Amino acid sequence: MSRSNAEIVREYGPFPGADRVHGVTYDGQHVWFASGDRLNAFDPSSGKMQRSIDVAAHAGTAFDGKHLFQIAEDRIHKIDPKTGRVLGTIPAPGGGGDSGVEGELWHATWEGDESDLRRIDPQTGEILESLEMPPGVNVSGLESDGSDQFFCGGGKSGKVRVVRRPRPGAGLGRKSEASARSRKKIL
Repeated sequence: MSRSNAEIVREYGPFPGADRVHGVTYDGQHVWFASGDRLNAFDPSSGKMQRSIDVAAHAGTAFDGKHLFQIAEDRIHKIDPKTGRVLGTIPAPGGGGDSGVEGELWHATWEGDESDLRRIDPQTGEILESLEMPPGVNVSGLESDGSDQFFCGGGKSGKVRVVRRPRPGAGLGRKSEASARSRKKIL
């Protein structure tokens, strides 16, 4: 396994009215984050809040290219990001114990005061690469910008951090450039 320290490139927030960041996703233009009773969008270039959607937002957040998906306790809401309307609701597979949607190759952990980002072999579950966050800097959601950055929710800090993503092939056995939105411990 390849281990290195995470390189935090930028921090956003804390944001007014958002004491925690539960889940994070990126739609190609905005970074969206869950903060309990709303889903918030900011411009990653300026860091300025663009809009909010009043919807329960307790854990993982995802974007499929057209819709936002937001965990709200034991449900997952499908949301139109343009109108903010909830288009549908499905039961969350973990019955309220979920922390992300989909499980891909990058995974964020938070245990006590320690967090790291891990690249995992999807077949074996073996940890192939670990990016350790500084002590006391926790990760509550993880999303890739599809290029060289991860957007990481900062839990109780109310911040979103940008971590430089390792170059493809920099770690041993890199197979794909997917991101994960899950964590070991639920807030």
